[in-house]
Formats: sequence, structure tokens, C-alpha cells
Amino acid sequence: MKKTLQVALLELSLLFYSPIAWLLMIALFIQMSIVFVPSMAGMEQGHEFLLLYPRGHLPGLTSYILMDTRGGVFGNILSFLYLYMPLLTMGLISRETSSGTINLLYSSPLTIRQIIFGKFLSMMLYNLIIIGLMLIFAFGTALFVIHFDYPHLLVGLLGVYLLLCTYSAIGLFMSCLTGYPVVAAILTFVVLAFFNYVGGFFQGTDFVRDLTHSLWITERPLRILHGMLTTREVMYFLAICYIFIALSISRLRMARDSRRLPFHILRYTLIIASGITITYLTSRPGYIGYYDATRTKENTLSKNSQDILKKMGDAPIEVTEYINYLGDGYQNAAPDRRIEDIDRWEPYIRFKSNIHLNWIYYYDSLTFPSPLYKDNPGKTLKQIFDQNIKFSGLDPREFMTPEEIRKIDHLGDEGNRVVMRVRYKDKTTWLRTFADPTFWPTETEISAALKRMITPLPRIAFVNDGYERDIEKMGDRDYKVLTNWKIYRQSLINQGFDADTLSLSKEEIPPGIAALVIADPRVSLDTAAISKLQRYIDAGGNLFIAGEPGKQSVDNPLMHTLGVRLADGTIVQRSKDFSFGLVTPWLTPAADSLSRTMHYVRRDSIPVTMPGVAGLAYDHTGPFAIKPFLLTDPTNSWSKMGAFVLDSAAPVYSAVNGDQKGVFPTALSLTRTINGKEQRILLTGDADFMSNAELSRNNMTSSNFLFSDAIFGWFAYGEFPVQTTRPRPTDDDITLSAGGVKVLRVVYFGLIPGLLLLAGTIILIRRKRK
Repeated sequence: MKKTLQVALLELSLLFYSPIAWLLMIALFIQMSIVFVPSMAGMEQGHEFLLLYPRGHLPGLTSYILMDTRGGVFGNILSFLYLYMPLLTMGLISRETSSGTINLLYSSPLTIRQIIFGKFLSMMLYNLIIIGLMLIFAFGTALFVIHFDYPHLLVGLLGVYLLLCTYSAIGLFMSCLTGYPVVAAILTFVVLAFFNYVGGFFQGTDFVRDLTHSLWITERPLRILHGMLTTREVMYFLAICYIFIALSISRLRMARDSRRLPFHILRYTLIIASGITITYLTSRPGYIGYYDATRTKENTLSKNSQDILKKMGDAPIEVTEYINYLGDGYQNAAPDRRIEDIDRWEPYIRFKSNIHLNWIYYYDSLTFPSPLYKDNPGKTLKQIFDQNIKFSGLDPREFMTPEEIRKIDHLGDEGNRVVMRVRYKDKTTWLRTFADPTFWPTETEISAALKRMITPLPRIAFVNDGYERDIEKMGDRDYKVLTNWKIYRQSLINQGFDADTLSLSKEEIPPGIAALVIADPRVSLDTAAISKLQRYIDAGGNLFIAGEPGKQSVDNPLMHTLGVRLADGTIVQRSKDFSFGLVTPWLTPAADSLSRTMHYVRRDSIPVTMPGVAGLAYDHTGPFAIKPFLLTDPTNSWSKMGAFVLDSAAPVYSAVNGDQKGVFPTALSLTRTINGKEQRILLTGDADFMSNAELSRNNMTSSNFLFSDAIFGWFAYGEFPVQTTRPRPTDDDITLSAGGVKVLRVVYFGLIPGLLLLAGTIILIRRKRK
């Protein structure tokens, strides 16, 4: 070990006696500064002018500034490191070979292992210096970011260090192959480029896909930068280092050994095979160790999701993904995206290793107009398929025909979109993809699908006697988006609920439903229906009544037995950009009881939009505990009496006409304990806030769909939707001032690079004089 260390220190001194090591350090530092300083300056300006980042509203700053792959200092530099290392490693052995000093090393009391390990150790020490330079940026971040996430930083730097050492091992071997340093550098460039880009090769072929992905080096440090340290990634780096160090030793031995070429080929083969075997065995599900370094464990399933998997026991889960070549979303689920698909399931496989994934490719018609039909008039489905696939490089025989796929499963009801059939024991359920930029189901939807198979489903019954809002129509005022629209992520059907209709005049209210919903009845319910409703309330059933202004005569008979009434008039809200009829009440602290998400929504001051709403009046003398969930803003809203037209002159406050100012509740919760459980009732002065049109609003940031889902989660007592939200990271603010930004520019663009340049110059001059 002593001789190995001597070789390492000698090689390190030679490295710093050349200008390359100093110039590369300076270039690397300036490149990181170009990312770091503008990022910090931008956040300071955003704070100062309140343009982008209000104080305390940018969580995860440690990751954002340092680890993010798009704008983080370390994440950005990863894609350039392979350009630097060949210049450092090109002379490790080739310099000795070209100068003839390799023969002196052979004749010295040093073994080949000591030579190779000493050279590699010198690069490990140099890599530590690079990590030290990166720590300067970590220090600059920690100085100004409150609650800096140190564990995440350390794990991220470990990932960068492992990558640097792996690049060094590869460069060391390339230096053994030639006596020309420039050639060694070029060979190293080629090999490192191969390892960085091989993951994109032949992803459409099963066997080749797995092989190229196992060799791909790019994504491994990125996972560690995101805070997830696994034994699989660590063993991969160690195995690659082992392979190239062992190959380097064998290469030098080959120069001195008189054995025949087949022996050396066998040795090389055994080294490579043993290294690949190590990476394979340590990457098997069930044999991987995980450490999530992020403060909120964002890379790990939430406790609720883990509990679901634990309750499912040892029985396997089979997930079969159906991909229609002619369908919407095929590009996201094509064979060359298979690895990404597997990665999405890895957090679940971590806790349940017997989740089996299958893929079935087919072609079939679509349930909505498609450019494929418009661009190919008069052609059959088979002709359209054949014409499109012949340029894809895929084998048409791997795609089932419409007749074949229909024998396996009925996908027409799912629009022949990309969907997954999840099977557990004797139960199955659909897991869908969605018509939004994310496309794939997130943890919330996946966990809801799994939980549906082990938990009784909460059923929401919507009354349809009095022309109430329809859950099967896509009209602006109806509720299909909220309840049964399969391609909408927040729809109740995708969050674990079953939504159905009920006729109070013709049917009895079934026992065991999660809630009964009466949304904007246009005619009064008959006596028999009122009696059924009263018996349901007296028995402790959960109820949701959504009223509308102008229909007090219909709504109040339903509400008065609860001690609540829909107040006269309509609330209007003064606005420069929107109709005065669009009211944006704020969530109250009581709404936090709906879900953890509502706490963050309220903290971020995101309102609920209610186009046409009446206030709710109530007293506390009844059996229910009443709390408002939504309150209007008294500074810009009031209750307007009488008839008025919103699209003509703007309404004005008139006390003479009975207008009233004040704070008006627009959503009330009523609770009491009855029959051993808490009865939950919600009353609102508006039914439009859950409508198709309002949930699709894009001209204002609102929390309508989150609030709507949270309401039904409240009725389901938190069983659904599955709560997967995590506490927000506490590193959410910076204390940097405009003066501090100037100091950062001087330090990172001038002082530190200048010191490095000065130190390098002094050492090189003193070396030359000697």
C-alpha cells in the first residue's frame, strides 16, 4: 500500500506540474459559475420585485440550484464531464510508454498492480479536488438558502464522484493501449461517448434494449443527483471501475507475458463477464438497497401507498399494458419507450418485487375522429396500419389484429387508448392514461387502482329527479368531467370512486353509499322523495346539496331541516378582467380538514371560482357543528338583491335596494356523531364550481378540481383519493440581497478563478526553474 501511495502522489504531482490540470479546473469552475451566479441573481430579482418568487413559495431550492438537470449547477455539468477527463487520463500510461520509462517501472520493485492502482489513486485524489471545487458552490448556496438540505447535497456529490472515478478507470485503460497520449485521449472520448449515448440505441428491440440500457451511464448519476442512492447504481460504477482497472492490469501483463493470445482473450472475457454479472445480479428486484436522501422522501412512495402494497400481501400483481398503434398516445408507449415505463413502476417494485409487467401491441379503430382517417379516405383499417408501420422499422407481426385483441379484452369502452389492466387474485381494474401533458398515471392514480381491489369502493349517488346536473353529459353545466370522464385525471372514476345516478321518486336510497348528491334541482322534490331524504339524514347518511342563486324556493326546503338556508340575492364581485358574477371565495382553515392538499392550496391563496353564487345563512342552535369552508372577500364583493344583467352596465352597490356588504359563506360543512360515526354534510350556494366548464377554466388559476376531489375524499373518510402529497421542502427561501449578488459575481467570476490561475502559474514557474 505504501508503494501504491508513492506512485499516486508522484503521478498527482506530475499532473499539477502540467498546465492541463490547472486549465481544466479553471474552465470547469467558470462553466459552473455561468450557471450558478445568474440563477441566484434571478431568484433575488424575483424576490425583490415580487415578479416570480414570493417569499417562501419556491420549495426545494437545494435541488433547484444544484441538482436540477436543466438549470442546476451539478446537473448541468454532468453532460460535459466526459469532455474533460480524457485530457487528464491520456498520459497516465501512454506517457510512460512513449518515453520508455515504462521499462524502468517494470524493472523497479513495483508490481503491475501497484502501478495501476497508484495511477488510478492519483485520479481519485484529483477527482476529490474537483468535488472540492463543487463544494464551493454548495457553500455559496447554503449561505443564502434557509434550511439547506445537506444529506441531498452529500449524496449528489457522491454520484458525481463515482462518475468521475469511472471515467478515470476507462481513461486509464485507453492510456494502456497506445504510446501516443493524443490517441489515448481520442479513444477515451469515443468510449465515454459510447457509454453516454448507448442508452438510445436499438430501443425498439427487446434483447438489445435491455443490453444497451444496462451499459448506459448517463442516467445513473442523474438518479443519485435527484437524491435516490441505490446499491444498484453504486455497484454499477464499482463494476465498471473493476472491469477497466482489471483490463489495464491485464494489458500491461500482456506486454511482459509470453503466453499465447487465446489465454489473454480468455482473461479479458472473464473480466468483462464477471463485471457484467455483478451489475446484473445487483440490479435484480428484491436485491436492491435504497436510500432516499431528500428531506421529504420525494423519490419514495408515500406511506399510504406503501400500506396498500403491504395489505396486498405476497400475491402477485400483473399489469398488462395495451398499446394501440393507431391510437392516441402510442408515441408515449412505443417499444422504444419501454425502459421509461419500467422506471415508472420501480417505486412500487421496490416494495413489492412480484409486480409483473406485460405489454400487448395491437391496432384497432378509434372512438373519436383521427387524422389517420381524414388523411386516408376510403382505406380499410388494415391498409392504414400497413401504410404507417412500414416506415417505422417495426415488425407488423408483433401487433395483434382487431379481431385478435377483442378476444383477449374489450378495449372499445376505453377508446382504444393506452390503458393498463391490473390483476390481483381474482379481481381486475383499469389503470388509464390521460389527455394532459403528463399522460401517464401518477402515484395517486396507481395507488387508487390498487386500493380498489382490496377496499370496498366509495359510491357517490347523484340524484337525477329534478333535472339536476347530469354526470353523463359534456355540457358546460354538467358533471361528466368530474365524475366519469375516463381521460380526465381528476375524475372520480380515476381516483377510486364509483359515481352513479339515483331517482329519489322511484328508488330507495341504498345503504352504504359514501354520499348522496343533489346538485341544482330545477323543480321541487315531491313529498315521497323528501321523506326518503329525511330518513336518510336521520340515519346518519352523508349529503351534498349544491344550490344556485334564484332557486331559493327549490333549495331551501331541502336545507331548512339542517338549520341552513340559501340567502336571498346573488353575490357579485368587482373585477377589472372578469364578469362581476364570477366570485372567487377563499378557503378557510376549516377546509384543511378535507385533505393535506387543501392546506397548501389555502397557503398559496388559490381561490375557488364560483360563477353565480348565493350566500348561506345559518345558526348554531341545531344538532350539527357548522363550519364554513369558503368565504367571500368583503373588500370587493357584496350580495346584490333583485334582478340585474351582468353583461350590460356593471352592477353597483345600493343599500336602498337591499344590497348587503359583509363576509358570506358559500360552502358550509355540517358534522355530528350519529350511530357511532361522523355524519358529514356539505352545502354550497353554487353548483357550477364543479361543472365541466369550470373545471376546464384556463384564464385564471383556481383550485376547483382539487377542492372538488377533496370534498368527495372527505365523504369517503380519507379512503379515496389516496393521499400521496408530502410535506413541502423547507428550503423554500433565500436571504440573498442585490449587494450579495454583486459579491457572488466578484467571487465566482474573478476571485476564485484568479486564485486558481495564480497558484497554477506559481507552481509551473517554480517547476520550470528547477
